[in-house]
Amino acid sequence: MNARRYWDGVPLRTVMATPDPDAPAREVTLPEDWEDEAASALAGMIPGTGAIRLPDESARWIERFAADIASENGGTAGSNAISGRSLAWLLMLRQASPTLAVWHGALDRRPGFVINLAAFVLPDQGFAGDAFVAALRLLCLALRTDSKARADRRNGELPLDLFTAAEQRTQPDDALGLPLGEPQPVAGELLLTNLDACLAALGFDYDSDQGRDAACSLTALTTLVAREGTGGDNLPLTPHRQVIPGLAAVMRDAWSRAAVETDTPEARVETGFSSPGPIDALLGCEACGIAPVFSLLRSDGQLAVSTLARLAARGLTVEAALASALAGDMPLPLPGPDAHMRMYRALAGFVDRVPARPDPVSSPMPRVLPRGVIRPLPERHTGIAQKTSVGGHRLFLRTAEYEDGTVGEIALTPARESAMVRGLMESFSEAVSVGLQYGAPLEEYVERFAYSCFGPAGTVEGDPVAAYATSILDYAFRALSNIYLHRRMPDAPHEDAEHAASPFLPFDEPPPDGPGGPRSPGDRRRGLRLVS
Repeated sequence: MNARRYWDGVPLRTVMATPDPDAPAREVTLPEDWEDEAASALAGMIPGTGAIRLPDESARWIERFAADIASENGGTAGSNAISGRSLAWLLMLRQASPTLAVWHGALDRRPGFVINLAAFVLPDQGFAGDAFVAALRLLCLALRTDSKARADRRNGELPLDLFTAAEQRTQPDDALGLPLGEPQPVAGELLLTNLDACLAALGFDYDSDQGRDAACSLTALTTLVAREGTGGDNLPLTPHRQVIPGLAAVMRDAWSRAAVETDTPEARVETGFSSPGPIDALLGCEACGIAPVFSLLRSDGQLAVSTLARLAARGLTVEAALASALAGDMPLPLPGPDAHMRMYRALAGFVDRVPARPDPVSSPMPRVLPRGVIRPLPERHTGIAQKTSVGGHRLFLRTAEYEDGTVGEIALTPARESAMVRGLMESFSEAVSVGLQYGAPLEEYVERFAYSCFGPAGTVEGDPVAAYATSILDYAFRALSNIYLHRRMPDAPHEDAEHAASPFLPFDEPPPDGPGGPRSPGDRRRGLRLVS
């Protein structure tokens, strides 16, 4: 069989593509309406440096699977052609593609297929349930027949039993430690992808109850079809609500087939969701696996297909959506990490292999301060009043708090300082208080003024939060960090101000009363001291 003839009549184009900008480009021939991203993905999938033609590369695995199916059915040429044409059409329509293990012909890795859910949604017709089930059954048949034909050439999997069949008959049941039956072999895997785009084409939002119900229905249907012929064990429960029109009857038929008991069960086909890779780009997927679509635009700046579908479901035109966005409204809010986690939890029980658990902790959003908006303190408020001493200089620290316990005002009052120092401290406190009431974070003030060095400095008395401070501001903001940020900051290295060398010009001179005794008045006059 020559699988290349299935591509006759399909318009093709040749582009220069590479997955790595630093690598040399390769000639890639693919269907005319496929994006350049698919060409780059194909260039990264196929090893080598020569030209790539999609009909030639796909013919290798199509002919292989078709020959296995034909031999399973008695070697008829008709079944060979039908299965080969069907596999080729699944790739042409971008409904399914084999995994990298099949493209590379790696027998030591488990084969599988990636299924694009959005490609089974027909315009003005909804989800093609019958075509979806037929494609799943064909892919399961291809994986099972391939597993039988190449079971003796696969390695890398250790047996789960510790004893041979003869030893199991002689050993007591409690001495084996493992079940007597042999583990059921796994023929391959079916991986679903592009879920969010499929929900958009059906008119459902990703972060909605209807969207999760529709996703559960599609996932459960896939697992039921994969269980056909394996016996009635380990069947997934069907979702309690069907929101996709026409899918309930298809699921009942799949359940009735999967629940049939058999003495010769087929090899298992596991179900799951795809991981990020070139196969999703080859199929034209907007999102990988169960992940939501993260952008409303395509790479070329045009609106994505899922965006147009969701605008149509809301009855909005592109012009109306643009006007709404310019007015400050978001007509299509993007789902966040919490929505991804809710979808993950909803689908985890309907597949054999779940993807990596998404991070439930959303990254902190940058704090945007509203301009010209002040948050006034309440008329009666709480706060602290701390009396302390820094290097022998007494200081009073007072704060005022909002209802939620955050600080909104500070006051630094030195007790026995000059009028200039008291005025500077009061003005500085007022400036910080205004910033706090306009939304400036206290963390920024702490980072700026903690460990600032100027006099007075020294031992701190009256507050256990610090034993030594390099300045009044150093103590004040470290105390605020301990009280309101719950972050205690260590003391700075001690520096004895009494023994600090005084700056002299042109060089540092020994102290007046050095080892040689007091200097003469003439020596004192020769010492130039820098004063301000």
